[in-house]
This record gives sequence, C-alpha cells and structure tokens, in this order.
Amino acid sequence: MKGNSKVFLRQSVALSAFAIVALLAFANGAVFAQDATFHLDPQRTTVNFTLGDVLHTVRGTFKLKEGTLRLSPASGKLDGEIVVDAQSGESGSGMRDRKMHKEVLESDRYPHITFRPDHIDGDVTSQTKSTVQVHGIFNIHGVDHELTVPAEVQMAPGYWTATLHFSVPYAKWGMKNPSTMFLRVSESVDIDITVSGNVTRP
Repeated sequence: MKGNSKVFLRQSVALSAFAIVALLAFANGAVFAQDATFHLDPQRTTVNFTLGDVLHTVRGTFKLKEGTLRLSPASGKLDGEIVVDAQSGESGSGMRDRKMHKEVLESDRYPHITFRPDHIDGDVTSQTKSTVQVHGIFNIHGVDHELTVPAEVQMAPGYWTATLHFSVPYAKWGMKNPSTMFLRVSESVDIDITVSGNVTRP
C-alpha cells in the first residue's frame, strides 16, 4: 500500500505541475485576446530607406519621433499614430541630402511623415512570430495615401518588436524626381522599419 501511495503521490505531483505549466502557457497565449497598447521606443526603432539609381544604391535613415498603437483583437481595430521626423533624413551625402529636403520632401513645410493605422488582418499571438497586414493612412509631403503594410510581429512578456517593409512611389504621389540628365534614380523608394517597445493593457 505504501508503494502505491508513493506512486499515486508522484503521479499527482506530476499532473499538478503539468496543469500549472499548461495554465501558464494558455494565459500567456491568451494575452492578446484583450485590448493592448503598443508603445514605440524611438531609441530602439530604425527607419531605413533604399533608393536605386543606375550607378549605385543610395541608403539612408530617418528617426522616429513618437508612436503609440492601440489594438482591439476581437474586431481587428488598430488605431494610433506613428510619427517620423522628415527633417532627420540623411544618406551620408550633404549635397544629396540638401536636395532631398529642399526639392523632394520639402521638409521645412512638411516636417513629419505619419502612418495612422485603422485595422489589421491576422492574429497577433504571444507564442510565435505573427504575420499580419496593417491597413491605414500614410501621410507624406502633406498628402494622405491609403496603404496596406505587411508586418512580422514578435511578442515577449510586456515587450514587442516588429519589422515592416513597403515601397513609397514618391513620384506618382506628386513629389519631385531628383533625376538629372546624367543620373537617373528610381521613382519609388523602399522603406524598412524595425520597431521595439513595451506593451500595456488597460
């Protein structure tokens, strides 16, 4: 009888431990069944741009000014705003950057580039990397443009990161193409964003 009691005790302890682990895993996976607020940390967020021309590829950066997003998973509603400092754009060439700011972005008149999402397609989970489509309004050079951006989101307890890639057809959107007779550049620019920040729930 004592041997059976010991076996039963060990089995009970094992089952209890398994139940606790399963409960924690379920709770962790269910975090984003509730509304959540995603904060973007400017110090841990990078905004890179790539512009091709006939001779070489121009690469540069912008700085995030601020950003907060609020997600309601039940409806897929996502609101808030991501604000990029247009005047922070640089590519490593003073002459080229002055032309970009003065003739293309006109960043003195339009100092901010913003994205205001309204909903996402896909589920954000806390267990694995999630791939979603973020729809919203992208404002550049003072004009709104409807845009859907693919994003990969990785969650951790109280923390999140995401990567986004999309193209901006700046010439089609009314901005000047800086090409010259001897140098031709693409009429669209690729944007790669890596964001990080903390997550809070009401």
